Amino acid sequence: MDVAIVLKILIAAVAAGTPFVYAALGELVAEKSGVLNLGVEGMMLVGAITGFIAMAKTGSLLLAVASGMTAGMLMAAIFGVLTLTLMANQVASGLALTIFGIGLSAFLGLNYTSIALPGIPELPIPLLSDIPVLGKLFFSYDILVYGSLALFLLVSWFLYKTRAGLILRGIGETPKSAHALGYNVIRIRYLAVLFGGAMAGLGGVYLSVAYTPVWVEGMVAGRGWVSLALVVFATWRPLRVLFGAYLFGAITIAQFHVQGLGIDIPSQLLSMLPYLATILVLVVISRDLTAIRLNSPASLGITYHPENQ
Repeated sequence: MDVAIVLKILIAAVAAGTPFVYAALGELVAEKSGVLNLGVEGMMLVGAITGFIAMAKTGSLLLAVASGMTAGMLMAAIFGVLTLTLMANQVASGLALTIFGIGLSAFLGLNYTSIALPGIPELPIPLLSDIPVLGKLFFSYDILVYGSLALFLLVSWFLYKTRAGLILRGIGETPKSAHALGYNVIRIRYLAVLFGGAMAGLGGVYLSVAYTPVWVEGMVAGRGWVSLALVVFATWRPLRVLFGAYLFGAITIAQFHVQGLGIDIPSQLLSMLPYLATILVLVVISRDLTAIRLNSPASLGITYHPENQ
């Protein structure tokens, strides 16, 4: 295969994996605090349409990003009130949030299905982007792709190099002990959930404004669910999340290149590839129960309120 074609595939894989990076890292932080939010799909959809509307109305990428993140945070706030304040079941609340997000995004996008945006131009880094092959592969993306890499570095630093990150992880393991030490468990979990919502919204904005700059109902197309699976696939580690996001991005675009090569495989089967890969990965990981127990937050998905302790 020609080097230029391989390079093109790799670049496309990075772009396709970027929404996974945003959504999965946001969910990772939320889950590290002990909260399981299954509403990522809904938050991404609402973020996508909100960012699209802002971009279509103003032409400002900054406003589109801010709007999408705010919409994702508001959706996450609903989840937070239900699960952290009213102590509703996290699984049921997350599923309800996704259903609500699907309906709300479809309603908000009724008048925007025929609008196309210009997209976001590449932002090549001077000198570095001129390096043969490697320059194009590593230094010729749009600003939101660079932002996802910055987010990975920030989350990694926060979780493992800061006192606040240690407190967050401690709350995810033993919230009762953290409360006994004087930490406001509910407030910290709220912040983690809101951050996860903002990142899911930003992942949706990237999809609707940069990756495929048109609004299509349900355009997230299961990426929120794959992002949830990615956190498990990565055993709650940021570096593995990044690797997994680009792996699933590569699988996502593989269907188009397989069709381009003239291989006679039904398009429906090719469209199933990312979801089949998700199932296979989860089956493989679930066999190693020791790794899951060692790395997953001990209080993940368990309702907690200090008044009941």
